[in-house]
Amino acid sequence: MAAKKPKMTQQDDEAAVSTCTYWVPRKKRHCKMAANKGSVFCGAHSPATEESQPVDASAERISCPLDPKHTVFKRKLAKHLTICNAREQASTLPYIVKNINAGEELENPEDDETNSKLKLHELEDAEFYSVIDKVRALYEKHVGNSIEDLHMQHATLEESLGHEEYGQESRKHLVQASALLGILEHDQQLTDSTSFIEFGAGKGQLAFFLATALEAQSLSQSQVVLIDRMSLRHKKDNKVTNKELVQRIRADIADLRMSALPELEQTKRNVALSKHLCGAATDLTLRCVLAQGAAATDYILIALCCHHRCSWRSYVGQTWLQAAGIGPREFAIITKMVSWAVCGTGLSRERRKAMAKAHEELGEPPTQRLTREQREQIGYQCKRVLDHGRLDHLRANGFEASLKFYVPREITLENVVLLARRKKTKCNNKDS
Repeated sequence: MAAKKPKMTQQDDEAAVSTCTYWVPRKKRHCKMAANKGSVFCGAHSPATEESQPVDASAERISCPLDPKHTVFKRKLAKHLTICNAREQASTLPYIVKNINAGEELENPEDDETNSKLKLHELEDAEFYSVIDKVRALYEKHVGNSIEDLHMQHATLEESLGHEEYGQESRKHLVQASALLGILEHDQQLTDSTSFIEFGAGKGQLAFFLATALEAQSLSQSQVVLIDRMSLRHKKDNKVTNKELVQRIRADIADLRMSALPELEQTKRNVALSKHLCGAATDLTLRCVLAQGAAATDYILIALCCHHRCSWRSYVGQTWLQAAGIGPREFAIITKMVSWAVCGTGLSRERRKAMAKAHEELGEPPTQRLTREQREQIGYQCKRVLDHGRLDHLRANGFEASLKFYVPREITLENVVLLARRKKTKCNNKDS
């Protein structure tokens, strides 16, 4: 006869709480860290005073000033700053050179800081609509309907996409990865003796499927080199069967000298790629790839996003924008408007309340005179104008460059990919 299950006492119930009960708003789930003994929270989320603990000012936790994504005991802050992974570290590695790809230092850094704090609803009508008129003129002249669809898929992801249990978010990223690998195959870039350099690789999902595709095609002389400034857990590239196919380099793109990377000496050519490389990181990557002395890169594929995080110093299309009468201040205004393309008003709930109050006191601000549809269209045009400045820079450096829609808008609103291929010289044509 089976023994009866004992009744759970309150003490047993408290012991059963093994993981932190803190709700993480950004991830929409509870924290997965182990709870402290006698507490329902882990060390990072434990309040300074819990009912079960005595009041202790030394137990207060504060956000790390180097990386606010994590917290630290206030009393241990000084020591933490010396060991935090987010701290600046002097490097003796030959391929790390501080700010080598950051762009020229601004004459007046204070002006750049002031411009970054601009608020659209505080602008004068004349300045606000002048920038919009310039963006519209540039979009109509250089972009218009020139962006075509290039929807591809790659066989490597067929099995993963067939899993019906995957949620919408997971499938969305798999579809994008399949499309990008499909473009590489369509443009005949999956060749042997090639280094595929993924910038801003994150947890390495794209690199994993790319390495799997290389292994399936027996391209053993090729490799995938992942570049990321963070040291992340649960990296997908760790699951690649042939570990020799994958190399991971921890470096900030702003500091990376490609010509000094020893890993690239193992192959004959390079392909630069990235999936959703945020804002300024795209410009840092282009500067890195095009730097004098950098190992020759034949092909570039970058899925673009987060234009609101672009910076004037690193932006590669400065010359093109300045020729159209757009300087640092106008550039800052454009980076404030790009969010309209993907989030409607582009304003938080708090900002909308503040604008409503200002409207009552000072009259209607210029942004309120535009409909939501108009703001979305202007935001989209701002994005494409910034992207065209990048195309102009690539073309000036010997590349054929274009923008394509690589997935439908239903998959992601950030559905534009930048493609660039180095132009063949007369010498190369003769050899071929």
